[in-house]
Amino acid sequence: MLVRGRYQGEGIGLVDDKGRVAIPSSLRTTLAANAPKADGKTGGTVIVGPHQKSKCLVAYDQGYLDILAEQLDRREAEHTGPGGEFDYNIKRRAAAGEAVPFDGSGRFIMPAFPRFYASIGEHAFFYGVLDYIEIWDPATLIAEADIADNVKAAARFHMMQKGLAL
Repeated sequence: MLVRGRYQGEGIGLVDDKGRVAIPSSLRTTLAANAPKADGKTGGTVIVGPHQKSKCLVAYDQGYLDILAEQLDRREAEHTGPGGEFDYNIKRRAAAGEAVPFDGSGRFIMPAFPRFYASIGEHAFFYGVLDYIEIWDPATLIAEADIADNVKAAARFHMMQKGLAL
């Protein structure tokens, strides 16, 4: 059984007018190991879609898709009513992902709808949360009440390091 690496690290990426952005190296190394190209060349495939709850994106490797499906199947079973009906939105919220290639530098093109959904403009803040990577518009993340202070501080720090104002 393949052991998946866990995503830890963070960073800011500049998003160009075509939606291209580079995954920070601290996260790219794990993603490349979890989602290698079959031909052995650098790069691979990342799945990007809207977060189930927050106004951000999630990015993950194909191996996490199976884990996510198992989690959603369990959640669906736990929320099945007496008549056999379950909340169809459980899977709808998590299923909207698009597989996109990334190169050896971690550059990929952010899918248009997910980028629109998360209001990601010129900068994307990447944050590893072990099983997947969250991708935020920095200002949206800072304004979000439910986000841990250390994550907000990391976004502020990385923006400051690049000389960028929030």
